[in-house]
Amino acid sequence: MSQIFVSGYGAVSPAGWGAVELQKVLANGKPLPIQPLERPGWEKPLRMRAVPAPATRPAFLAHPRLRRSSPITHYAAAAMLEAVKNLPPDPTRRIGLIVCLQSGCVQYTYRFFDEVLADPATASPLLFPETVFAAPASHLAALLENTPLVSTLIGDPATFAQGLALGADWLRQNRVDVAVVIGTEEINWLRADALWHLEHAAIISGGAGAVALCRDAEFSCGAELAAVTKPQSYSARKSRVQAARAMREEICPVESELLCDGLGDSPRADGPEIAVWRDWPGARLSPKKLLGEGLMAAAAWQCVAACAAVAEKMFPSAIASLVGCNQQAMGVRFQACPGPHKSDKL
Repeated sequence: MSQIFVSGYGAVSPAGWGAVELQKVLANGKPLPIQPLERPGWEKPLRMRAVPAPATRPAFLAHPRLRRSSPITHYAAAAMLEAVKNLPPDPTRRIGLIVCLQSGCVQYTYRFFDEVLADPATASPLLFPETVFAAPASHLAALLENTPLVSTLIGDPATFAQGLALGADWLRQNRVDVAVVIGTEEINWLRADALWHLEHAAIISGGAGAVALCRDAEFSCGAELAAVTKPQSYSARKSRVQAARAMREEICPVESELLCDGLGDSPRADGPEIAVWRDWPGARLSPKKLLGEGLMAAAAWQCVAACAAVAEKMFPSAIASLVGCNQQAMGVRFQACPGPHKSDKL
């Protein structure tokens, strides 16, 4: 995985719009406030950590393709543009996009099927395109324009690591000059209700995270994608604990690096990762404990936090432990490397 550099990263989260805001909350270490989320038919609301409105209206929302897009696309666009902002303008640059999702486009899905159930004859066909998993990637490609390769990966949060591995492959094969990997999710009572039925303690959240990869060290932000483990799939023969342990053995962590784990507020769901990393003696961050259960976005926040810690020279290397909820466990390592520019300071 050597010679794959991180040219930038970006984030949108309940902390705010930007990787700097994310880093401030992680450095502070205090969980963000919980807000109520009303569910039709229930007296007691669900719980969430919502993404705040941006301080100013993002300029990209003026793009014609984003007029009807939902928050999941807005979050992804903001994170993507932040991740590529340090690249000098070049109309010939080929940018590949990999958008990773778990629950996907819930806002318009709810609205469309609500209209279908009310009266199929009058349901708006304009809403339907925004319900499909590929909608965010399509909008982002239109926003960037020069995107020869665009892919949407659907799976549990460890799929973000697969996105990083795929982006690295595209670069090694010279199919693109930059590969931007994005994890994004949006909040809706329907999604929060589904999560509540699986894990009562979880607090839903949304947002996005993006990591831009390149082969040119000149554009490095000071971090390099050093390793992505093989996917350790769950099965009747391999439990989540066994898969997570195999991932840890392959990533072979050292005490001097930062661990960005996927622990949140769900003791049952977090059990395998707790068991595998219980004896970890080094520094660690748990973004979901502070920001909420962002599913694929939360996996992206882990990787953004790891990138930022390395780029800002806080640690020589950092690893993200991505123990997915129902498919696989994977690990990612970022390590320090020379870079001509630095990301924004806290």
